[in-house]
Amino acid sequence: MPPAIAVTGAGGQIGGRVARRLSGQGVGARLLGRDPGRLPDLAGCVKAPPAAYGDGEAMRRAIEGADTLFLVSAHEAADRVREHTTVVDAAVAAGVERIVYVSFVGAAPDATFTFARDHWHTEEYIRGTGLAHTFLRDNLYMAMLPALAAADGIIRGPAGDGRVGAVAHEDIADVAAAVLLGEGHDGATYDVTGPEALSLDEVAAELTRVGGRQVTYLAETREEAYASRAGYGAQEWEVAGWVTSYEAIANGETATVSDVVPRLTGRPAQSFTEYLAEHPGSYRHLLP
Repeated sequence: MPPAIAVTGAGGQIGGRVARRLSGQGVGARLLGRDPGRLPDLAGCVKAPPAAYGDGEAMRRAIEGADTLFLVSAHEAADRVREHTTVVDAAVAAGVERIVYVSFVGAAPDATFTFARDHWHTEEYIRGTGLAHTFLRDNLYMAMLPALAAADGIIRGPAGDGRVGAVAHEDIADVAAAVLLGEGHDGATYDVTGPEALSLDEVAAELTRVGGRQVTYLAETREEAYASRAGYGAQEWEVAGWVTSYEAIANGETATVSDVVPRLTGRPAQSFTEYLAEHPGSYRHLLP
């Protein structure tokens, strides 16, 4: 029988980790991506023909034969919801019976974080298909926290004194594998978080401790945040996403801490301190 789980973004940070976990447990998967050259060579897995999220027919061919789709959300884009719905339509046409979607904590039509609204619309579209589904609402990625600090050692943003329950990619992948291979998850929405909610002052303090160089958090106003990013040459929707991600922190929308990781994987979620110890390259740009 052909592999019954199709994994999108299999050459990326989440999809690749999930594919490796499936292969490691003797479960084959169809590996999907735009560039087959980036897809890993894994025992029992099949590399599907190239397929971009916005190409419905290519996606249908790539998914065909699978009964479950693991849908990693697309890179942020002005038309990301359309890309997601195109993949969902392709999955329906290919005969998929279940979709496991990587969403975002606090996804809602009126979420402060503009990209979280994309996730809500995608969730609603998946619900409308009538297929079995599970939503993994990840908090902000832990890998992002060191990157918030610029080369001058300052984290700038309108996050106030809010907190973020950031989660490691490894924990997301372990939860995803547990859901894909387990039972009783249909219809569930899981908030996938780290073990603690940190303020950006605490993030800065931990980066200072491990890097040996002072890192600080500078709370900006909304106006200051847009002004400090005006020279990046980014499109308006992208800058809005950056700024509102901090505002979501300020509003408490990323402070969620759940027991999903230990409950579904049987081990504790990785802390920020543990993450930095395992990934010293994440703060290399801050070293003296």
